[in-house]
Amino acid sequence: MSNVAPSSPEKLAAGNWKMNGTSADLSILETIIRDLAPEAGAGALICPPATLLSAAAHLSKATPLRIGAQNCHEAATGAHTGDISAEMLRDAGATHVIVGHSERRADHRETDDAVRAKAEAAQRAGLTAIVCVGETEDEREAGRQIEVVTSQLAGSLPDGATADRTIIAYEPVWAIGTGKAATPADIAEIHGAIRSALSTRFGAQGSAMSLLYGGSVKPANAAEIFAVENVDGALIGGASLKAEDFLAIHSALAAA
Repeated sequence: MSNVAPSSPEKLAAGNWKMNGTSADLSILETIIRDLAPEAGAGALICPPATLLSAAAHLSKATPLRIGAQNCHEAATGAHTGDISAEMLRDAGATHVIVGHSERRADHRETDDAVRAKAEAAQRAGLTAIVCVGETEDEREAGRQIEVVTSQLAGSLPDGATADRTIIAYEPVWAIGTGKAATPADIAEIHGAIRSALSTRFGAQGSAMSLLYGGSVKPANAAEIFAVENVDGALIGGASLKAEDFLAIHSALAAA
């Protein structure tokens, strides 16, 4: 891990398969790997379910595609039946791990403190943490979106966060899997607030952290989203389960 910040954030198209995928679906990865253009400055990442992690990492070895996990436990080892540590994920071939996704914050009552502990575990294991933040529809309607997101950001990031081991994903909860997408103005407002908060807290490291937008990103709206200031890529849900859609989004990012 380097304390020297890169000159600019990395562009990244990251796919989150959520609780989808069996061994038969590794063919999706094979197609992505076959057709993925090694675009300079535009990375590609797929986060399959844990059951496919090792096989996916084996398939993508020595290719431009990186493989990540969808969650981790904060402890390295211990009596935590059913949980998986960041060290285990790294051993299975992961390079990244998503922490604090809105579905885990809601379904598993994960707090900012819990998310921060997982981000620290990712750092400890040498993984890059994709830290998710985002407001609900009620919070947005109340005009609290910036307050909510910056509060989550403050509580979920470790003090030692660096650009090479930390990515922020803004995912408006009301736009995940609903077909709704935030407008470019909505995205610009939040991403600008996130960048400002990161730069204030972490200096050059914060200025160089990649900021992804997640919320019904599709080939049809990808170029418009990537044209927004402070958007360095996307956290892609359903569209990443279709090789042609993921590849189209990646190409749009490379061209942005």
